Amino acid sequence: MTENTGGEHHDRGRDTRARLRELALQLFAEQGYEKTSLREIAEHLGVTKAALYYYFKSKEDIVRSLVEDYMADMDELIEWGKAQPRTAATRAEIVRRYLRIAADGAGVFRMLQQNQAAVASLASAKERGELFRERLDAIIDLLVDPGATLREQVRAASALMSVNIGCLRYQNQVSSREELERILLDVAMELVGLAPADTPA
Repeated sequence: MTENTGGEHHDRGRDTRARLRELALQLFAEQGYEKTSLREIAEHLGVTKAALYYYFKSKEDIVRSLVEDYMADMDELIEWGKAQPRTAATRAEIVRRYLRIAADGAGVFRMLQQNQAAVASLASAKERGELFRERLDAIIDLLVDPGATLREQVRAASALMSVNIGCLRYQNQVSSREELERILLDVAMELVGLAPADTPA
């Protein structure tokens, strides 16, 4: 007799939750946040609306979950960066890791951008913007030395924003995502005063 462990149940639940979020993100992007219902998301995934409610009580919960994961990745990067020596190699690795976060999260931000009017009315909208700015400021601080000039701070901010904008603008327009990410990395590295060769393999 096969034993049904709690771990297996947890893994299945986590997989269902991930598929719900992925499908919701796709539908929000394709037909709009307002025009997509929880019932439609459930039907596309082949689960009942009650099953969907087990994971998410509303569409806003889904959006909040997607954004929270992005913020958590940034928090992890900030924590890692603070524990490292302030060297060129550390700055290069911060840029590289930030690019990975931005590339993986581009779909979320593209959906938010496409549905600005709808998501701006959500209760979490203001908080979302403030939390993102706080984390961006923390990463900028990691990319410059203490007492950095305004020019150096602007260059660091521009490096991060060039990564964000590049992923949003071009990720779905290129045949090679890897080539785009190499270009974005080179540009960001130049802005923080590092040569592409400084990037760890």
